Amino acid sequence: MKKGMALFLSAALSVAAMTGCGNSGKETKAAETKAETAKETTAETTKESGETAEAASKLTIAASPTPHAEILNEAKKLMAEKGIELEIVEFTDYVQPNKVTDAGDVDANYFQHLPYLENFNEEQGTKLVSAGAIHYEPLGIYPGKTATLEDIKEGAEIAVPNDTTNEARALMLLEANGIIKLKEDAGFTATARDIAENPYNVKIVEMQAEQVARAAQDADLLVLNGNYALQAGFNVGTDALAKEEKDSEAAQTYANIIAVREGDETREDIQALIEVLKSDDIKSFIETTYEGAVLPAE
Repeated sequence: MKKGMALFLSAALSVAAMTGCGNSGKETKAAETKAETAKETTAETTKESGETAEAASKLTIAASPTPHAEILNEAKKLMAEKGIELEIVEFTDYVQPNKVTDAGDVDANYFQHLPYLENFNEEQGTKLVSAGAIHYEPLGIYPGKTATLEDIKEGAEIAVPNDTTNEARALMLLEANGIIKLKEDAGFTATARDIAENPYNVKIVEMQAEQVARAAQDADLLVLNGNYALQAGFNVGTDALAKEEKDSEAAQTYANIIAVREGDETREDIQALIEVLKSDDIKSFIETTYEGAVLPAE
């Protein structure tokens, strides 16, 4: 009886031990599954965080092809060193870059000077501001059918940009070279109507800035913006008959800027871009690449 009881108790303890081992295995397996789930969740969260960080480090900027996009492409590697990917979207006109910036489709643009931007804001109701001045492009008078300023004839046609600020700038350059004389109060909003004296009886042909270079076969002289002169194969240092000087009022007024939506000028990524574009590396690139056609801003 005692022996039987002992066998019974031994069997019972064996069953209990086996049952206990089974529960422990299930718990271990459950714990492992839970840990794996947590690991996957953590990995997914990390991935999402990484994607968010990656998205936050991307800066998109609209720019004219020459020289703006070229300068920005040179700045890409310096921006990458700061952990910011620079995406450049090129435009060939002076309207769309401001529109897409104002709409928030891009973070900034680089193609214009401050007087143009201020006039655009007034006319279009946009609220864009300068985050910093980067470079200056001297406006130049270039030959068309007439080879030199001394050869200018009665009734000569001179093609100029038709937007408010650049037309005034072109007329002031023509005045500085004795071709016309403007009214005293014309200033930086001068148009052909503000010509007070016209000794050669020249005809001012107003055209969209990007179209002026194409008039070389028809007009006697062209007054070209720096970027469009470069695109047309002109260099202000070697091809211009006359140009704005570095120490001129125009040089101080018409520096090309990085434009952003109002309030974005203090963003860290925007400030990083300004710092890179004003760096010695970029200044050196501008000076060596464009040989006076583009000059770093002070």
